[in-house]
Amino acid sequence: MQSVGINNEAKELQSIRNIGFIAHIDAGKTTVSERVLYLTGKIYKVGEVHDGTATMDWMEQERERGITITSAATSCYWNDHQINIIDTPGHVDFTAEVERSLRVLDGGVVVFDAVAGVQPQSEKVWRQADTYQVPRICFINKMDRLGSNFDRTIDMIRQRLGAKPVAIQVPVGNEDAFSGFVDVIEERQWVYQESGEAPIEQPMTTELRTLLEGYKDALVEKVAETDDDLMIKYLEGTQITQEELKVALRQATITNQLVPVLCGAALKNKGVHSLCDAVVDYLPSPCDLPSVNGIDSRNGETVTRDPSLKAPLAALSFKVVTDPYVGRVVYFRVYSGTVKAGSIVYNSTKGVRERMGRILKMHAQDREEIQGISAGNIAAAVGLKNTFTGETICDESNPVVLESITFPEPVLSVAIEPKTKEDEERLQNSLIKLAEEDPTFKVKFDKETGQTIISGMGELHLEILIDRLKREFKVGANVGKPRVAYRETLTKSAKAEGKFIRQSGGRGQYGHVVVEVEPLSRGQGIQFENLIVGGAVPKEYIKPVERGIRSALDNGVIAGFPFVDAKVKLLDGSYHPVDSSELAFSTAGSMAVQSAVNKAGPVLLEPIMEVQVLIPGDFLGDVLGDLNSRRASIRNVETKEQVHQVDADVPLSELFGYTTALRSLTQGRATHNIQFGHYKQAQGKVLEEIKLSK
Repeated sequence: MQSVGINNEAKELQSIRNIGFIAHIDAGKTTVSERVLYLTGKIYKVGEVHDGTATMDWMEQERERGITITSAATSCYWNDHQINIIDTPGHVDFTAEVERSLRVLDGGVVVFDAVAGVQPQSEKVWRQADTYQVPRICFINKMDRLGSNFDRTIDMIRQRLGAKPVAIQVPVGNEDAFSGFVDVIEERQWVYQESGEAPIEQPMTTELRTLLEGYKDALVEKVAETDDDLMIKYLEGTQITQEELKVALRQATITNQLVPVLCGAALKNKGVHSLCDAVVDYLPSPCDLPSVNGIDSRNGETVTRDPSLKAPLAALSFKVVTDPYVGRVVYFRVYSGTVKAGSIVYNSTKGVRERMGRILKMHAQDREEIQGISAGNIAAAVGLKNTFTGETICDESNPVVLESITFPEPVLSVAIEPKTKEDEERLQNSLIKLAEEDPTFKVKFDKETGQTIISGMGELHLEILIDRLKREFKVGANVGKPRVAYRETLTKSAKAEGKFIRQSGGRGQYGHVVVEVEPLSRGQGIQFENLIVGGAVPKEYIKPVERGIRSALDNGVIAGFPFVDAKVKLLDGSYHPVDSSELAFSTAGSMAVQSAVNKAGPVLLEPIMEVQVLIPGDFLGDVLGDLNSRRASIRNVETKEQVHQVDADVPLSELFGYTTALRSLTQGRATHNIQFGHYKQAQGKVLEEIKLSK
């Protein structure tokens, strides 16, 4: 009986596919996912993105703009396999949604526009998938559009993404003549019907069979390179069977050696059947991947959790949502074990117990209550009050902390204030809830200006969040001009001392420290080093000194922006046996570091964005002129088939309103992608303007 149970468990795990649809904006991810849900019987009417009726784009803001803003989860069934789907955004401002989805997914379907090929955000999400080693298949969409080119898109995947794509389908016809595909492995031609039903088989022409032979030879050669046994057969000239080819291709896909490529036109229901087949055939189940590693929170040792129902519980929360009907909902992926509704679980990241209230199976914004969830699955929970994104939920007797999720820092800030006194409290509570949902959304109160500052990944990101404040949370708010997240740093080393001495009738205050500051290379943050010997500053006052130093560095000396990339050494000091206190040493540390950074050549850093613009037609000169007026540094200009690609580094402060300006210059035909690149020292007019605005 036990072996039967084990076999059933293995079969259940092998039938699960956790996949995400990822791509550049407008490549057709949501359209593809909508067709998959319809085809698998999850929905009974196909919604359209352009009509604002797509199931996975359920937010009002998504339906109005025709773009995906938040990742939506659902599940469906195909050929006795459960497919858990996460549809992710394609806009760079919502990169956190892609990041956290890829962290918990086992495979990805990367959707490409057959006309545009590999677009800027396609590269971004591909690199994110590389970071988490997510196996992928590619779906070249929009094959029926004017200018579509299957082979060129495959070449771009190879050249721009450094991948090894292998075509497992050959399109039959192109542009408006696109009618079906040839299965390269099975050597069969399939033609689509206008009704959107499954394609029907038709005999191949001689010309098509000749074309197929070239693709088949390339496929066999590349697959054989990944398998020693097949390589021997290939070199000996022995026939490799279809089954051997499929098994080897599946293994090569799971190990990220090859990427199978399919084609279709999702809007017209072409290619979705074979895509579902490919998800089942080539993307991994939870038990096809290595066991997940974590840290035992009791002793710091590395431990492993197998994808088994009988192993101790280990799950990772990857998304928090405030639902107007059920309250705070935490999405999580179970890597091992099982968990039931109402049970007590352990948040090992924080070391606190939580009650797993209701467990929900999500379908976009709709919910289905279930009794429990097991290894390999994705679900949501109501009742986890202290669990946030990236935290581990586990069995308290077998604690483990799984690798968390890292998110980019926000680069754009605006000031926000309530419209009325009634809005004041609601605004603060609503901002806290939004910050819980979105790790790239930060809220900070500026003591100097008395303003509440919100920061995000770009103009659209903040625009959406402010719109949600007004609609979902019913908060009236006024928003100030966007404020760039500048930073300050040092250019040389300097020493200084800080003394905080106050004497009154009773007990006084005495704190005295000597510090040295020195610059660090970019990205190293703020470091503190205690070099006190002989007890010049007692051990109990070291932490207060560090707190005072870090607090002082949060507000720079040039324009009040936080300091970065600096090391502070605590060298010496003195204390009074009666009057010394934590407050005195904290204040002394703050005074010392402020004095030191003033001597250390402080400079202002401004964020530089990596801008990529794709310009069709004769607008190149106008776009380059506009970029130069924005203090851009042009890195590369490339022209391919009447489309110019410009890569440039541009200060973020010069990019406000750039989308509108670019549309005006190019009659709305150009597209662009902006992402954070690095910080660079601000100079000249910019520096003076910032100092004056302080």
